[in-house]
Amino acid sequence: MLLRKLQYLSVCAVAGMFMFAGPANAQECPNRGDLDDMYCDADGDLVADVPTDPSQFRDPSTLVFAYTPVEDPAVYANIFSDLIDHLKTCTERDVVYFNVQSNAAQIEAMRSGRLHIGGFSTGPTGFAVNLAGAVPFAVKGDADDWQGYNLIVIVRADSDYQELPDLKGARFAHVSPSSNSGNLAPRALFPDEGLTPDEDYEPLFSGKHDQSIMGVNSGDYDAAAVASDVFERMARRGQVNEDDFRVIYRSERFPTSSFALDSRLEPELRETLLTCFYDYRFTEDMQREFDGADRFYPVNYKEHWEVVRRVADRSGTPFNRTTWEAQ
Repeated sequence: MLLRKLQYLSVCAVAGMFMFAGPANAQECPNRGDLDDMYCDADGDLVADVPTDPSQFRDPSTLVFAYTPVEDPAVYANIFSDLIDHLKTCTERDVVYFNVQSNAAQIEAMRSGRLHIGGFSTGPTGFAVNLAGAVPFAVKGDADDWQGYNLIVIVRADSDYQELPDLKGARFAHVSPSSNSGNLAPRALFPDEGLTPDEDYEPLFSGKHDQSIMGVNSGDYDAAAVASDVFERMARRGQVNEDDFRVIYRSERFPTSSFALDSRLEPELRETLLTCFYDYRFTEDMQREFDGADRFYPVNYKEHWEVVRRVADRSGTPFNRTTWEAQ
């Protein structure tokens, strides 16, 4: 019942996304930065502060967790089932997994208080921070380091494309306007390589990384800009044959999907959740799915998303309301 209600509400909410203002609008705030008027960043760490008014705390009896809709939601509902059970025991509360259908629905769900914990894709993380008050606290990793990925450009192995300039006039798939590797990074990085989106080719938005990959595989697209980890997972599952593709471009490393909490969660609950996540160790299925990662590695938005913000700014699409509403 709760999941059906959430799915219905998310669809309705996206239609009128960000057309309201919360009670925090009127609060005195010494620094807001790029955050929406609902939030304040007095300490300058680039994420929303915990509300100063305890009446604004959120302390739900049922916690809702959703992972990015990059790939088949059903796969991740199973992958994260052990984590959900762990969170139930650790928090002594009911915890449900919510299948979101779009980045917009996921961000709006957290903004409106229906989503409490989210795994956001790299690019949408910036919008989740600024427009929904999300506070990233971890990415997947191991004892030594956090897990990253690269923007890669794939073409069919039997094609004539060998480098980016060869793709002028090609049917080139991007993922979605807010995607880091699937749109923002290509716009920022490709011009230095001799290929400028919107001038040398018209980006064709597929909606998801896996759809871009399958589109190249089927011949619907000549090339696609996608996240390397998504491509590698699909090859590992047998959804595509890696030998059928050629990678003609690879960027520097970006952080993988962030795991973030609603900044308005009651402070004691927030600290409990952080402990629950940091103490958790991935199952064997999760380790296989996530390239050997075995834990949630602590990160912060200001430091670890610096390169992502730089790409967004350079591409002319900073993570603010104006950019979001223009998409």
